[in-house]
This record gives sequence, structure tokens and C-alpha cells, in this order.
Amino acid sequence: MFLLNIHPSTAVTIPYTHDHACANNDCSENKPTKKNIIMMVSDGTGASSFNLGRYVRQYRDGLNNTDILEIENFFGGLSRTRSSSSWVTDSAAGATAFACGHKTYNNGISITADKKPVASILEALKLEGWTTGLVVTTGITDATPAAYNSHAEYRKYQAYIAQQQLGLNNTLGVVTDLMMGGGRCYYVPQNSEEFESCREDDVDLLAYAKEIGFNVASTKAEYDALNQGQNTSLPLLALLADFNYPYAIDREETQVPTQAHQAKTALHLLDEATKDKEQGFFLMLEGSRIDHGGHANDAPSHAHEVLAYNDMFLEVLDYVQNTDTETIIISTSDHECGGLTLGLQTPDEEDGDAFYGWYPEVLLAAKKSGEYLAKQLVEFNSTSDEELKQFVNTAIFQAGLGINNATDDEIAKVIAKKDDAEVTINHVLDNRAHIGWTSTGHTGADVNIFTYANKLDAQQLLNDYLMQNVENTEIARFLEIYTGTNLTAVSEKLEGIVIKP
Repeated sequence: MFLLNIHPSTAVTIPYTHDHACANNDCSENKPTKKNIIMMVSDGTGASSFNLGRYVRQYRDGLNNTDILEIENFFGGLSRTRSSSSWVTDSAAGATAFACGHKTYNNGISITADKKPVASILEALKLEGWTTGLVVTTGITDATPAAYNSHAEYRKYQAYIAQQQLGLNNTLGVVTDLMMGGGRCYYVPQNSEEFESCREDDVDLLAYAKEIGFNVASTKAEYDALNQGQNTSLPLLALLADFNYPYAIDREETQVPTQAHQAKTALHLLDEATKDKEQGFFLMLEGSRIDHGGHANDAPSHAHEVLAYNDMFLEVLDYVQNTDTETIIISTSDHECGGLTLGLQTPDEEDGDAFYGWYPEVLLAAKKSGEYLAKQLVEFNSTSDEELKQFVNTAIFQAGLGINNATDDEIAKVIAKKDDAEVTINHVLDNRAHIGWTSTGHTGADVNIFTYANKLDAQQLLNDYLMQNVENTEIARFLEIYTGTNLTAVSEKLEGIVIKP
């Protein structure tokens, strides 16, 4: 039964326990060696994105050309990304592929192309007693995290997805022990006086989460009080932004935690929760906003997000190398975004010799994202054309982008797009840096796979299955083999789930 119009206080409350999903003897009696899986997703990140981050760091830190991002030491193979409906996938279909092992159409969340719900590896492992977590920097109801613990025919049904994430409208109940990120607006009622709401009803899912046993943090202060997991326990729901986290380039310490900090907190909590259990944990960590930098053709923001993702990888690697439990890391992307190229022939150069080069120093001069600066421009109330021109020159170009010699033409282009100037602002900087983009959408390029295991046998399995060019669905199939679970059998338990409000 669909519960959108039922307030949680009147709904049936299912007490939360880590092992409630095994109550009907669904768990295997022949449990394998204890394992942990850390799935990392660099949303919208192609090979050129890692190149960009690498070269920006080399220039910034005065490193030589042999220095590479730490994650690049663990390159394994390539993933092909097309969906069932297009040569170019979206995040919903891409995440469904590596979470569930099925191709679906763009916008579909953990369903087949003919709209039948299919189980994710997270759901299957939860039924076998594993502890599970999702950590992101967009909304927790966004496409990638949603593919692991919900099922919807359209990714924009985020209020409905939020309910599924707390076990409502979902025959498997609560399958995620830890959820951390943004998207708070889909969890608070429309009449909330404390937070912005994206719901069209009075359902209070934060209150409901507490009712069924979750510890809840809904502000940065409440998150800080967790003391990186030392002062709390699972289950935990930490939603620290109405929508997305700010870009790393814009972020202030008081706003939201870094990706690395979130990863460390999650790993501590999952490690503590499983230390005396026979089963380990499954954790998905997403560097979500790399994708947004690609959509906006915002090279500085894209680079900073890639470097933040690399920092998160280092935090994860440190944990894996220091735990006795067999643990694997798989990092991949759902798709490439923006068609990034490190090199651009600008229109005024088309009749001359090709230009070989690009300028990382131009990107490093930027102090704010195009998103931040475009919002400033919208909010600026000018009394004259000259005042507006002065604002664009000083606040947008000089203070925001580090451009002290903006041309009249560059200023005029931004003013012409005053109410929607983000991409225009970014293109001014891109052109000066000689950074090229082919799109403000996704592309069909193959994406990198990086792997690491702290046990030789596990690393050999990763090499055998993923050190090649594979379909994105093969990542889920590998995890099915690695854990001995059966995604098809779990999918049968999902029959009858309503996939739309």
C-alpha cells in the first residue's frame, strides 16, 4: 500500500535491528569468510577528469611530471556505460547497472527495462546479515544512492524514494544502516518551519526515522557532536543540506564535512558495528558533485571535486590496509560528463596553427565556482548599467575567478545571461585556460575502474574479472560471485513493489 499521505505517526512502526532482515531464515547457514566491500563512485568522471586533477595538483604543489593521483596507482580496467535506452547513460541507469547487474532505461531506478524491480547488491547482502551504508555529497535520494535501496520508474520521485529508504513501500524493510549526505528537504514535511521542504505532504521522515530507532543528525553541529562516530552508533541518518553539498571550492568548514571526513566517520561506525559479527559491511561512497562540475563546464570546481575524491580514497585505503578483515575497494564512474578535453582551439585561433597547451594556473586563480558566482549575480540589484558592469568585473571576474583583465566582450556576455549565467561565466575561464568541453550533458566514453584488496586472493579475483574492458553490469555480477549471494533470488522478493507514487 502506498503511504505517501499517511503520517509516520499513524503508520505501522517496524522496530529497527541490524539483523531484522534475517528474521525469516533468509540468511545462509553456510556463511563465507567475513568480508567488507567498499564501492566508490566518482559520478560523471572520465579519464580526462583524473588527468585534470593530477595536473592541477602538480602545478599547485610544484610536483614533477611523474607524480600521479594516489588512486591512479590502482587502475584496473575500463567500464562501458551505455544504457538500455541510449548510447549515453544517465546516473540512474548507470548506477542500476553496477548496483543490480541489469541494464535499464535512462531515469529508471533499480528496475529492468520493462519496469520490473531488481535487487541491488546492498539489499542482497543486508538479507544475509551484512551491515550497509551509503555516503554521498548530493541528496541521499539522488540517482546513485537511490539505486542501492529503492525502486522507482522515474528518478525524480525523490519524496517516494525517501520513504522507501526508511522501509516504507518496500517489502524488504529498512536495508540501509547508515545514510549520510544531503537531500534533507525530501525528509521534512511541507509545513516545516526549521528546514526547506521538497515534499507536497506533511510526512515527517526525520521523525519517523527516530521512531524506528535511527540516530538522526540534521545539522552540521549535530554531525560534529558525533565526533567521527565515537559518540553514536548505527543506525544513523545524517542529512546535512537541503539539496546538495556546496562544491569543495566554495565550502566553508562550518557548512558540511569533507568527503574524507564523512568516509572516516562511516568506516568507524561500520567497523564497530561488525567487529563481533560473522558478516562484514557494504559501503557505497560517492563523489557526487564531480558530475555537476562537468554539467556546468566548470573546470576549477571539477578539478577540486576530483582532488576531494582522491582524498577520500586515501582515507579508505588507510582503513583497508589496517584492518584484518578481508576488504576490497572498487572505484568507478557511472558515466563521463561534459566531454572534457585538456586543450582547446578557440574561435580566434581557428585560422592559425593549432595551439598545443593549456593553463592550470588559470584554474587555480579561481576562488569560487560558477554556481556560486551566478547566484551572486542574480541576487545583485543594480541601479544602473554601469553599476552592473562594475559588479561583474570586480565581484565575478576579479574576486571570483582571479581575472584582472576582463574584456568588455567577456563582461557583456555575462550580463546578457544575468539570470542564468553559470555556464557563461565558466566558459570565460575555460577559454582562457584552453580547457574544452563538448557538452553540458553526459557522454558515452568508457570510464576507469580502480581496485584494491588487502588479501592477495581477493586482489587476484579483482584482476581476473575487472582488469579489462567490461560492461558496467559486470561489476554487480563480480560482487555477486565474490559474496556468494543470489541477486535473482532476492529480486523475486521484490515482486509487487509499487515503483511510482
